[in-house]
Amino acid sequence: MWREIEPDERHELTIQGHRVVAYVFGKGPETLLCLNGGPGLPCDYLREAHSCLADNGYRVVAFDQLGTGASDRPEDTSLWTIQRYVEETEAVRQTLGLGPVHLLGHSWGGWLAIDYALTHPDVIKSLILADTVADMPHLVSELERLRAALGPETVAMMQAHEAAGTYNHPEYLAAVTLLNYRHVCRLPEWPAPVNRSLEDWNMGPYMTMQGPNEFLYIGNLKDWNRIPDLPKITAPVLIVVGEHDELTPACALRMKNALPDGARINVVRNASHMPFYENPQGYYPPLLSFLESVSG
Repeated sequence: MWREIEPDERHELTIQGHRVVAYVFGKGPETLLCLNGGPGLPCDYLREAHSCLADNGYRVVAFDQLGTGASDRPEDTSLWTIQRYVEETEAVRQTLGLGPVHLLGHSWGGWLAIDYALTHPDVIKSLILADTVADMPHLVSELERLRAALGPETVAMMQAHEAAGTYNHPEYLAAVTLLNYRHVCRLPEWPAPVNRSLEDWNMGPYMTMQGPNEFLYIGNLKDWNRIPDLPKITAPVLIVVGEHDELTPACALRMKNALPDGARINVVRNASHMPFYENPQGYYPPLLSFLESVSG
């Protein structure tokens, strides 16, 4: 189960002229490379949720993507593309000498993991797609369904603020907060690593690539769709989704149906977008079982 652990190694890497900080836990023969969500979030929340797998013999690696955490924070918006983050991920893997990896992508990190796996298939031992999607237009339709559960008056209010660009209005923020507690993390008190990542969120990459919040996609990824390409992924795949996830079970099923036969799916009950914190018993045993079956 998760706990905060000091890394065994901390590396400051120079990638495309920028400093990127990576963290390594454990020294096992099998490497789990974690790609966290955001964009724009430090890796704390995902790093602290998976560093404990070092206890099971895995080397766990996470890094603060450019623009986040201890890494450099340039303000050039042309840097905020999924293609550049694919290149950054490969540079981290090569510079640290990780060899073939088990790649775990959570949320935005899952979109990045899919593009990375399609670009560098030979270095993927397995792929864990946690609380993520492969079809942004389909996700947008699912988010509209979740928003509709707030009622027509609230939806109309949100749409009016979105049209005006008044994303920081208190009533709009109240609606987003309610959605967050329903579909991002359902715990009454959010874990410290989650709060730490959220408090250090760089909205530059987030606004450029996604939008102003988790329920409005207007950035450069709004039309991203890799469903037609998923049959090209031949590595073993585990899909994880929370029962109440903002990136919904319907999105997870859409990925599973597009992947080659054999892709597994774990729907974590009583959880939303942070199942490793919300329902550890529903998250870790299936993940470890999958990793054990594809390791070696």
